Amino acid sequence: MNIGDVAKATGISAKMIRYYEDTGLIRAALRTYSGYRVYTENDIQTLRFVRRARDLGFTVKQINDLLTLWRDRGRASADVKQIAMGHVAELETKMRELKEMTETLRHLASNCQGDNRPDCPILMSLGNAAPDAPVPPLRDRKKTRGFERV
Repeated sequence: MNIGDVAKATGISAKMIRYYEDTGLIRAALRTYSGYRVYTENDIQTLRFVRRARDLGFTVKQINDLLTLWRDRGRASADVKQIAMGHVAELETKMRELKEMTETLRHLASNCQGDNRPDCPILMSLGNAAPDAPVPPLRDRKKTRGFERV
């Protein structure tokens, strides 16, 4: 199959397939003499694995680890479970944080009149970085060119 057919069969865009090849997540496809990529049924199965893992929110690093274990028939299922449960813990933390954000925004919106007046507790809260305002944990911040991305 060519890359377009594989993209349709797996639900992964051709651009992402190339990216996965470039980063080494999947092995590079075989090439025809004219340079076109040719994929095997095994390649398609691997890409479907990647797609399903991405749908479950695994990172590329985690997917790489899972692929390594998937290919290793002598693996210990405990290793797979450890990755999965670590991801579950990450998802649960994100869910708690999202719930807190939702509750905060819902509270602010319920105190906003939503009329033609300029007074707005939502904007006042965003503009007044009070010491008691919720701040994401440090582990969720990323440094980007000298600025913190939250």
